[in-house]
Amino acid sequence: MAHTLFDGLFFPATMGEALTIGEVAARSGVATSALRFYEDQGLIASLRNDSGHRRYPRTVLRLVAFIVFAQKVGLSLEEIRAELARLPRNRAPERADWAKLSGSWTTRIEQRIAELERMKTTLSECIGCGCLSLDRCQLANPADRAARRGAGPRYWIQSPGR
Repeated sequence: MAHTLFDGLFFPATMGEALTIGEVAARSGVATSALRFYEDQGLIASLRNDSGHRRYPRTVLRLVAFIVFAQKVGLSLEEIRAELARLPRNRAPERADWAKLSGSWTTRIEQRIAELERMKTTLSECIGCGCLSLDRCQLANPADRAARRGAGPRYWIQSPGR
């Protein structure tokens, strides 16, 4: 089967072998609106058939899976774009290419797990009280100490010892 390279993706030689946006959405579990957004952001690419409909190579499924996973890990779209730019442009990415990209995420995942553990502890303390008003709570936040740490949910963003 012949393929052509377009914008770093290998497309089937005929449009009949390519996937519609609906097929990509169904297979990836990502809404068509999100796929259009990813394309607008330059994260994925499509070709247009004669009637102007988007057509994607099957390899886009790996890219979309990577994007979804990277977002769940906590990468921003800019970081995802930078990671995708590291993929080979002259061939379809292989397992080793994906492993290289995701290999540095272990620390980030461990940090996220620690953050979630802190959230779990803090949330159960707050729910146990019942007031959920950290700005007024005399037990969890006397004299609004949290405000000195900065804006937002500081007890969840940082551990109390920081």
